[in-house]
Amino acid sequence: NIPLRSASGAIVSLAQVAKITTAEGYSFVRREQLQRYAVIQMDVRGRDVDGFVQDANAVIAQKVKLPPGYWIEWGGAFENQQRALTRLSIIVPLTIFFIFVLLYTAFNSVKYATLIIANVPFATIGGLVSLWISGQYLSVPSAIGFIAVFGVAMLNGIVLVSFINELREKGLSVGEAVRQGAELRLRPVMMTASVAILGLIPMLLSSGVGAETQRPLASVVVGGLITSTLLTLVLLPVIYEWMETREEKQP
Repeated sequence: NIPLRSASGAIVSLAQVAKITTAEGYSFVRREQLQRYAVIQMDVRGRDVDGFVQDANAVIAQKVKLPPGYWIEWGGAFENQQRALTRLSIIVPLTIFFIFVLLYTAFNSVKYATLIIANVPFATIGGLVSLWISGQYLSVPSAIGFIAVFGVAMLNGIVLVSFINELREKGLSVGEAVRQGAELRLRPVMMTASVAILGLIPMLLSSGVGAETQRPLASVVVGGLITSTLLTLVLLPVIYEWMETREEKQP
């Protein structure tokens, strides 16, 4: 019975120009940037968020056909994780570069700085293999683990290269300095790596609350330290001797 004025000026009721029915509707409509959207909330337990999203996208692509104009966006923890990984993809290279500059300043040699930075790929190999064996994905905790293991790996390289240089300054030949340096620095390097690995084993084997955060970090650090320590004690001295011998042979 709501009165309306028609184009001719006559007064008519709303029922004369419209069909009125009572029906249930949305209590409110969500909008973002003038676009309607619906929210589906869920909790992910017992696995990493990134792996869940990948599996969910695969299932949706197979079983759901979205109408034109519809799309799916993942938010919450996954969105925050992607943002953090984007920042880390910038921070980590910059950190390695600044460490390289500091190493160059300390040794006054691009050669030695590069040799120590070579521990980074050694540690990366072990971290990635550890993630693959444990069935985990690259995430923010694992990225933080890579940063931690890079620091320990380069520290071991600094300890070894510095000691070899000290032996050479005492008059030892390249080969003898490398052999004695690797033998005498074996215990300090192994102790540093062993303490870190043993301390992270409880996190690596955790299965309770927070395990989805602890296990990726521990897996990366443990795997990275195993490979970087072995390669630091075996491959790094070989590379050092090869570089120095080659330089001595040059006129």
